[in-house]
Amino acid sequence: MNQRKAPIDAARLRAELVAPAGPYAALDVVASTGSTNADLLDAVTEDAEDRTVLLAEEQTAGAGRRGRTWHSPAGAGIYCSVLLRPAEVSFARLGSLAVVAGLALIDLSTELGVDAVLKWPNDMLAGPDREKCAGILSEAAASDERAVVLGMGLNVLAAPQPVPPGPGGLAATSLREQGAATTDRTELARLLLLALAERERRWRQAAGDLVRAGLLEDYRARCVTLGQEVKIGAPDGSTLLGIAVDVDAAGQLVLETGDGERRTIFAGDVVHLRQA
Repeated sequence: MNQRKAPIDAARLRAELVAPAGPYAALDVVASTGSTNADLLDAVTEDAEDRTVLLAEEQTAGAGRRGRTWHSPAGAGIYCSVLLRPAEVSFARLGSLAVVAGLALIDLSTELGVDAVLKWPNDMLAGPDREKCAGILSEAAASDERAVVLGMGLNVLAAPQPVPPGPGGLAATSLREQGAATTDRTELARLLLLALAERERRWRQAAGDLVRAGLLEDYRARCVTLGQEVKIGAPDGSTLLGIAVDVDAAGQLVLETGDGERRTIFAGDVVHLRQA
């Protein structure tokens, strides 16, 4: 069967993942939407429950970081957002959810036999050429309650049209191109959401502290940014050069500049220049 045309089986996912059988409160699959993240951000004000999941067969306005487009052609990927209401976690630690999602993607790639690593802050790279296979977008909701929408875009099949390179000329790849054991999107969504639930459970129990959750060492081991000379484009348009030396307990990058000063970077576009 042409898996590009095989829809994600929402009934199967609900039966296995939604309470009481699984860890999620609700799960829907839509044929098309602008952005699953945007839809769940809207749902926050409609009292959508903690751990509500939305998947789309395609996104017409899929969003990446800093307003970029995430190419989301019909039937070619997993386009998934999860609404979380982690009352136990301070607002300052919500940014570490990108680490949680990255590790869930690595758990999935390991299950599939795909060689993959993480690029700080929000990319999974796969294959010997370290091409982009998945991206993460975490957005806090503008509400009185603490709520965040965690979006994950995963390339399962090659896009029907060429995808423009990302920052630094980063090319795109897919699970199929990297020899994944399966490209059944229902099974992939199931495995990814189970991996996320387990990682997020540990993160929430530790109040968002990656060290207490036992997640930081896992992330450091799989983060290919560490040890690299990097150029970081800050949100204000400035750039910074240095060696990426660590990721801290809040998921922030620690950069050592040329004068030996250490800077903590909360967000930015990272381009790998060369191995330090």
